[in-house]
Amino acid sequence: MPSKVREGEKRGWIIPIGGAEEKENDPRILQRFVELCGGERSNIVVLPTASRLLDTGPRYEEIFRELGAGEVEAVDYDTRRDCEEKGRLERIAQATGIFFTGGNQLRITTLLGGTSVAKLIRVQNAHGVHVAGTSAGAAILSEHMIAFGEEGGSPRAGSVRLAPGLGLTNRFIIDQHFRQRDRLGRLATALAFNPFALGIGLDEDTAAFIGPDNTLEVEGSGSVTVVDAADLQFSSMDRADEGDAICLLGLHIHMLVRGATFNLHTRKASAGTLNVTKE
Repeated sequence: MPSKVREGEKRGWIIPIGGAEEKENDPRILQRFVELCGGERSNIVVLPTASRLLDTGPRYEEIFRELGAGEVEAVDYDTRRDCEEKGRLERIAQATGIFFTGGNQLRITTLLGGTSVAKLIRVQNAHGVHVAGTSAGAAILSEHMIAFGEEGGSPRAGSVRLAPGLGLTNRFIIDQHFRQRDRLGRLATALAFNPFALGIGLDEDTAAFIGPDNTLEVEGSGSVTVVDAADLQFSSMDRADEGDAICLLGLHIHMLVRGATFNLHTRKASAGTLNVTKE
């Protein structure tokens, strides 16, 4: 469950990224993350646990330094025992920003889930530390996580498997590489289990910057698809057999691009800066 924000404090930003974010020519997503974390005064911890590639951590260290970060260090976890190591916990406690790389989201949750590291990251976010993740690192940020599923535009029984995520919030379920891998069906299927949460589908090189006021701001070159099942009138999930198409009535879908916003509390979308007339 999300850690409680103490009176007088603000929660840090939560920043899921759809994967394949631009790192060289126009790295606006990563640049904004660095600036949020304090720019040249920032202290960023990179967690490459999702990836089995040895150069993932060092690569992001280099990228964030080039973008002006003050201090950057990759801290990896190969075993659950590592998650209780005092030095690694102290390093996260010093951070102004925490960044999860891509890879396999189940590798993150099976190694970090229920450990002191997971608890500390939730506490730090509640105390104002910003937490971002790309691809698999985006999927794990919420309480409910898509572990894996099938591609396709239609919701189908059995097409998605959910697992517990990191739990920074319980307001939404994330799916990444959204348009590129045709994942509307599996996100809608995930919402059919429980319409409480919002579905957020992130295109590649696109991020949802979610502030302490629960306003989602879109950044990047693609779009964010918000699937809102709050007014769901009917779902056939309870009577469907494995592989059956699911009937869902009353879904609301918003397609948001850079400059548009969505309030997670009121569930209202806005064109935001797109409403500003160009002269």
